[in-house]
Order: sequence, then C-alpha cells, then structure tokens
Amino acid sequence: MQRVARPVASPQAVAGARSRGWLTAGVAAPALVLPGARSPRPTSTLTRRLEWERRSRARLVVADTAVALAAVTTLAAAMLVGEAVIEAPERVLAAPVLTAMVWLTALAAFHSRDASVLGAGATEYRRVAHATGLAFALLAVGALAVDWPELRQQLLVALPVGMLGLLLARWQCRRWLVARRREGEFASRTILVGEREEIGYVLERLDAARDLTFHVVGAAVRGDPGEPLELRGRAVPVLPTSATVAENAERMGADTVILAASTDADPEYLTRLRRQLEGTCAELILFSRLTDVAGPRISFRPVDGLPLIQVRIPTFDGGRHVLKRALDVVVSSCALVAIAIVAVPIAIAIALDSPGPVLFRQQRIGRDGQSFPMLKFRTMHVDAEQRLEELRERNEGAGPLFKMKDDPRVTRVGAFLRRHSLDELPQFWNVLRGDMSVVGPRPPLPHEASSYDEVVKRRLYLKPGITGLWQISGRSDLTWQDSVRLDLRYVENWSVMEDLMIILRTARVVLHPSGAY
Repeated sequence: MQRVARPVASPQAVAGARSRGWLTAGVAAPALVLPGARSPRPTSTLTRRLEWERRSRARLVVADTAVALAAVTTLAAAMLVGEAVIEAPERVLAAPVLTAMVWLTALAAFHSRDASVLGAGATEYRRVAHATGLAFALLAVGALAVDWPELRQQLLVALPVGMLGLLLARWQCRRWLVARRREGEFASRTILVGEREEIGYVLERLDAARDLTFHVVGAAVRGDPGEPLELRGRAVPVLPTSATVAENAERMGADTVILAASTDADPEYLTRLRRQLEGTCAELILFSRLTDVAGPRISFRPVDGLPLIQVRIPTFDGGRHVLKRALDVVVSSCALVAIAIVAVPIAIAIALDSPGPVLFRQQRIGRDGQSFPMLKFRTMHVDAEQRLEELRERNEGAGPLFKMKDDPRVTRVGAFLRRHSLDELPQFWNVLRGDMSVVGPRPPLPHEASSYDEVVKRRLYLKPGITGLWQISGRSDLTWQDSVRLDLRYVENWSVMEDLMIILRTARVVLHPSGAY
C-alpha cells in the first residue's frame, strides 16, 4: 500500500481557511501537521534488540515460576501424603500458593530480570538472593502473626531449596546466553565514540574481560585514527567523524553507544546526543576512568537540576566481613573433613617420591602486613630454598614473583599436585584458624611484600585467599600488572555472592588447569 504524505498547513493557510469559513462547524479543514513534532520511531535494529530482551525476560519468568512452584508444591504434596489426618487441608494448600506469589513478586520487585543484568553473573544472582530473603522475611512475619505451621515449613524447606534451584536455573540460562553471544546473537551492537587513547583502553578492557555483551561494530575516533583498531583479532571499522553519532549508529545497525570522551568543554553535548539517539539506540553508556569500581558501589543522587554520581568508599570491617568470616568457617570445616580422606594417599605419594616432610610451612604476609605460617603439601625437594639463587636468571615470573614452568626443584608428585592445586588443600586449616580466607588476594612472601609500593600494599587490606580472581584468570600466566589489578579490584569490590561464584569457578579451573606450575 502506497503511503500518501499528509499536507502541512502553514499559518497563512490557516488564516485563509478562517476567512473562507472552512473552520466553522460541519466544514472539514485541511489536516495540520507541525513539522518536527513527530515522536521518534524505533529502527529495525532497536526493535530486534527490544524483542530479544522481551523474549529473554519471558524465558526467565517461566523458569522462575517453574522452580518456585516445584519447590512449594513438592513440600505441600509431601505434607498431604505424610499426614494420616489433616485438620485443615485448606491451610496446607494455601501455604504454597501464598509463598509462590510473594516470592515471584519479590523477584520482580528486585528487577532480577532486567536487561541490564541478563548474563551479568554476580549482580543477577545477588538480586535473586535478596529477593528470596525479602520473601522469607515477609512470610516469616505472617507465619508468626497467625500461627501458621504449614507456612513455617515452607520457609524452612521450600525457600532454601528453591533459591538453590533458582540460582542453578539462572546459571544455566546464563550459559545459554553466552553460547548464543559467541554466535553473534543477543549481543549489543556497539559503536565507540571518543579519543583514540580512550577507545583503545575500552577495547583492551573488553578483550581482557572476555565480555561478550558488547559486539563492537565501529569506532568514531576524534582526530587522527592512527593504527587500525582491533578487538579479539578482529578489525574494528573506523567511522567517519563527519557524520553524527546517530547517523553512524543507524548506518552500522548499532543499538548501543559507548562515549569514551570528555564533554567538559560542552556541557550540553550529552543532552543533545541523548536526544539524537532517540529511536536509534537503547543505551548510551559513559566510559569513566573509575576503572575498578564495581556497579554496586556506584549510584545516582539526583538533586534538582544536578544529577550526581555517588561512589561509595570501600570499608574493610563491619557486618559484611563478619558474614565473610562465617562463610570461611563453614567452607573450611566441610573441606577439612573431605581432605582428611585424600590426605593419606597424597602423603604416602609424597613420602615415596622424595625424602622429607609431607607438609611444608612457609612464612607469608597476611592482612595488615602480619606474617603467618602457611601450610602446603610439599612439592619440592628439601634443598629448594638453597638452590633458588642459582635459578634466579631463569625466572619466568611476573614482577617480584619467581616462577619457572620447568622448575628442576619440583618433584614428580609435586608437579601433579601443583597442576591440580592439590598442594594448597592444607591451607583450609589456615582459613579455619583465621590467618586466611577461602577467597582473597594471593598471599605474598615477605621479600615480595617488602617491594610493594603504596598502591600495591592495598592487597594486604584483606586476608589472603586460597583462591581468588587471579586463580580463575590465568594464575602464573598473568602479567604482574594484571595480577595487581585483579587483586585490588577484589579488595575494593568483594561481595559474598562474588566469593561463591569464584569458589564455583575455581572447581572448574582445578579440573581444567591453566597457568598452574
């Protein structure tokens, strides 16, 4: 069907119509369309982006509802079958219905299915856990107020089991989303705008983070573009700066713009850019050099006409750290029970392979610069310390670390233990004692810590960990700068949910070791 343009009436035409009497009752006047007043319509790219976001949210709604209903109805069915005589079966049936309704409402209230957290990992899991906690609190108050034992049983059994099920379902959905993004689907088609140095830094960080959320399709480089830009071995097209950002976004089919440039010289630039992108892009992202500040520490404090960005200063004590210590005690206690089983064959193998003690004690530096004796299964010959100086020239480690891929001091059994991180199992005793944490920065040797500058010393603000971001990101294959960056990022932004994720990812690294020698 051919579209017919609507005529636009000028003020002169309106005046003429009045003089001719057309604007009187019962007489049709020419339609008026004010130029430039039509609201922006979404482009096809933006429509596709919004569509896959809706489908992803719908998939999560179905998954959350299925898990919640399975958890609450299974317990209710068990109660109905197990009781010989039930005085109030309607209360048994009403408890799971109320639990599921409050639970699913809390998941929606905490925005656990927002597009901004799809596949985000810790942030998404944290919102699920907080929503479950809120549902637990509300239902607990109701159960106490009306003396509802069936509802209390739902709180004690269904909610904890259901939360585990929700986290597993979200993890599976995240794996599916990452797999689709590797195929080029469900990723934000992104263009970068700004100075070459800032754009290069953003590309470098996206490459290092292996973040598949943003599929960079072009970069508008101010000034001389210089050398070609690359991301994961793929050339990033340089866009013409003569075109506007909105024109480049529409031409490249982008739905996201990352602005990596200072706008201090033109305070109205962001407002104009935001308006230009209406109907073209879903997101305008501002790059900031607040590089290692995690999302939960950043919030907005709007004052009338003055939008302020608030960055919460990290703290190193308080309730969160008490909770971290409780997690350490629980995990280390359970781990030591399991370690007691495998410790005997490991000890026998070490003793048969080379003479010397089974356990190796070494002074390490912990929180606040305090030294402590760290335990490990011995992986080297007993004269390893004496032979260190003759091997200094063959050092392959980063910074003050000494590492060799083929260290002649390592025993045959020791090489196996190191490759699978089994030599670190006795450190769970250090965790139980309080010298270490399950998750934290790498524990340095005294001579390493003595070479730290004031910035690197911030690694010592928390207890060192058996595992950490460095362990799941390449370990000895990391550069010294990357190792420091990961440790400082953890120290300033850690959370209990992130600790749990690191523990789970560590199990995968142990099964598929990389950088362990």
